[in-house]
This record gives sequence, structure tokens and C-alpha cells, in this order.
Amino acid sequence: MKAPKQHAASRAPAIRARGKPTPPTRPSPRRTRRYDFAVIGAGPAGLAAAVTAARAGKRVILFEAQRLGGTSLNTGSIPSKALIHSATMYAAMREVSRLRGSPADAPVADLARIAARLRKIEERVAGAFSLARLERSGVEVCFAAARFADRDTLVADSSYIRFGRAIIATGAMSAPPNISGLASDAFLTSETIFGLTQLPENLAVVGGGPLGCELAQAFCRLGSKVTIIQDEAEFLPREERDAAQILARAMARDGVSILLNTRVVGARRDATGLTLETQNYQTTGTVAATSVLVSVGRIPNVSGLNLDGAQVAYDPVNGIAVDDFLRTSNANVFAAGDVCMPYKYTYVAERTARIAVQNALRRRPHLRHTALMIPWCTFCAPEVAHVGLQVWEARQRSIPIKTYTVIMGDVDRAITDRQDNGFVKLHTAEGDDRILGATIVASHASEMINEVCVAMHSGVGLRSLAQVMHTYPAQSDAIRLAALSFEESDPRI
Repeated sequence: MKAPKQHAASRAPAIRARGKPTPPTRPSPRRTRRYDFAVIGAGPAGLAAAVTAARAGKRVILFEAQRLGGTSLNTGSIPSKALIHSATMYAAMREVSRLRGSPADAPVADLARIAARLRKIEERVAGAFSLARLERSGVEVCFAAARFADRDTLVADSSYIRFGRAIIATGAMSAPPNISGLASDAFLTSETIFGLTQLPENLAVVGGGPLGCELAQAFCRLGSKVTIIQDEAEFLPREERDAAQILARAMARDGVSILLNTRVVGARRDATGLTLETQNYQTTGTVAATSVLVSVGRIPNVSGLNLDGAQVAYDPVNGIAVDDFLRTSNANVFAAGDVCMPYKYTYVAERTARIAVQNALRRRPHLRHTALMIPWCTFCAPEVAHVGLQVWEARQRSIPIKTYTVIMGDVDRAITDRQDNGFVKLHTAEGDDRILGATIVASHASEMINEVCVAMHSGVGLRSLAQVMHTYPAQSDAIRLAALSFEESDPRI
């Protein structure tokens, strides 16, 4: 199907839908139920959309084919951060053993016990997504896969649902690898690795993005021998080069073997495990592993929805095409979260879901997802967090900027904590104290970046930020020190 023209305010790229539209199939009226809102998918976006619409007094039905909570709860943010916490504890125990001069006492993790702890954490967090709580909110939940019958009708378990508005929130899944000889059951992904109950002796991680780096470092700290293979010249390609270099050095100190500028071109299995065939320019090599984790990105869940029948434009790689207001090419269908957004984070999914519902409730939508200021963080040691404009983006847009940097080695609390590896960088417009962007590399960067987000959102510049008193000693004082460096350079003072 050729994608319809985008709305006038749209900034979304033109994405061609595949195939031809399915002829409308009008169900029998006696088998049809009517809802104001139909939400497909019960991950963070779908849950937020369903509850928001129900609180607005609308009749809402929520479809989920698997488990409430989606990727974030079951195979994403929650289990990965719980695993990283356990890995941090084991790293601390090894550091104590080193300081005592008895590295032989360093423990190796019992992954079965850690996995049991992950399940308990998931169960506790899942309370916020319980069926009973949703029903108390006025949301009707249907545990079935839903697909479009036509532009304003869904079908699930042979029942037909007419809707006034629909929200597609089906999320994303791990992208499959294009590696010759690597069978689909021969590697792990973020959907399956948290089900392990035995620590891999030799783990090969393919992909040096945020999740690949997090899990490579975590499993190395737990006791696996880890090799990470990245086809680019550095990890975390969206981050500043010195941030990626600090992370690479930290991972190497933990014992991770690192192969950069290296592609995996093939795989073969033998009695001891898998052997990955690699290529670095003209040099070939091999990596032996008992387990392989593939982390090469995520792709949207768009199959099985019959989007062509709903006349919703989409692409199998980029997902559903939406305009600034999260409308699809079908004016009555909106999308939110990973299925349509390039930034696949839980908080982005929740926020875009609320924007989609609020726009759907109005005759003329007014909230733009393109106006969101989106931070992100890679939860390694040290953490790498960013918000706003990158240096190279400023150059591309011909925006003159000035950067104020504080090294964590100059921050008293970072020194006392033995966590002085990193920096705080605040970018401002030339001749102005308005913050345009920030990168933080620190042990608590995920927390520190939020202070910068508040300042940017509220329009607080470095001149005012320098006057904000911080507790002492605290690692977040690095932000105040960076702001002070602006104040000291300001000729008006």
C-alpha cells in the first residue's frame, strides 16, 4: 500500500506500507462490541494509554497476547538492572579480596540464586500492572492477539471490536542476526538471557550498543569469561567519543575481551560449543564460546496486525509511521512507544502513550512528541548518560556552542568513593548560559542527568544553576562546579 500523505504538521518520514489494502470485512452486528478506545499491547505504552483513556471516562479494552508489563518488566529494564546490581556486588567483593591480598577468595556467582531473585523483583514490580488494578481503573483486559479487520474494527478470538480510536502499542523485539551458520536456537537475546540458571563459562556478546555493553560487563563481573564484538570503531555510537573510550577502558579493567571494528561473518557448532568466525578489515579470526548473546538492536512488532487492512502505513524496520501528534495514516488510529519511536525506552513509551490518548481525545490534537526532551543512560560502571544536543549535532546545524567540563577526579565525593572515572559536560549556546545538552559519565550518571533535565525543562541556565546549593560531599556537585566554571568565565561578573 502506498503511504497516504502525512498530516500538514507532520515531520515523520514518508514510509511505504507493504502490500495492498485488505478489502473491508464488516462483521455481523450481533457479534460486534463497541469501545471508545481499543489498545493493542500491554507494555508500558499500552498500560499507560489504557489507564489514561479510562480515567477520562472512556470505555476501554486492552489486548495482550502474552504477559502484562511487556518487555520492560519481563525481559528489559527491570531484570537487567537487577542483574547489574548483583554484578556490582560481586565486583565489590572481588575488590575487597584484592585489597586483602587474597584474590583467590573472589567468589563466582550462583546464577540460579540470582535468577530466583530476579523473579521475586519482577513479581513485586508487577503489582503495579496487575489485572485487578487495571479492572479497578475501568479497563477491560482481553488476553488475546488482536488484528485489524478494517479501518475501525479489530478481531480477536473470533470476536469483533468496533472502536472510536485505537492505540497501537505492540513494542519491539530483538533484531535477528544476519550470521551464516548461527541457528535461531543457538544464541541468546534480551528476551531469553534472563532465563539462564547456569553461568556461561565463555560468553560472546555480539553488539556494542547499550544493552550489549551492560550485559557483557555484568556477566564478566559475575564470573564469566566475556568477549564483546563490535562492528564499529567504538561502543555506544550515539555517545561522545571520550565517553565511549572511558567505558571501553572500564570494561577492559573488569576483564572483558574487546574486539572493535570486527564483524561476525559466520558460526559453527562443535562438541564444546560455538565458534564465531570474525573479520577485522582483511584479518580473520575466531571466538570460541559456550553461549552467544546477540544484541544488534530492536525491531518493531508490526507483523500479524493486518495494518494493511487498517490502511496504516508502516515499515518492518522503522515501524509505524506517525506524525508529530502520533497519528497514523488512519486518522482514527494512533501509535505509541517502541513500535513507532526511534528512542526505545520505557519512559518514552509511557509519555508518548499519554500524548497519543490526549491527542485522540481532542478534535484538534495539540501535543507533539517531537517536542519531548529525551534523556538516556547506559547502566554500566561507570554509567553514561546524555540529554539534549550532541557536539556533532551542533556542528551539523551550525550552532556555535561552548562546553563546560568537570572531571570526576576533581569531585571530592567521587574521590572518596573511588569512583572518580568520568566527567560532566554541559553544552551552552555561545554567549548564553542556556543549557543545550549534557553528557555525564559517572557512577551515578543516571541520577545526575535528571538534575540537568529539570534545569533544561524549566529554563534554568548555568548562571542560576551555579547558585543552587548542593549537599557536600556529593557526586552531583560536579554539575554545580561545571556551572561555576561558566560564571567564572562570564565577563559580566
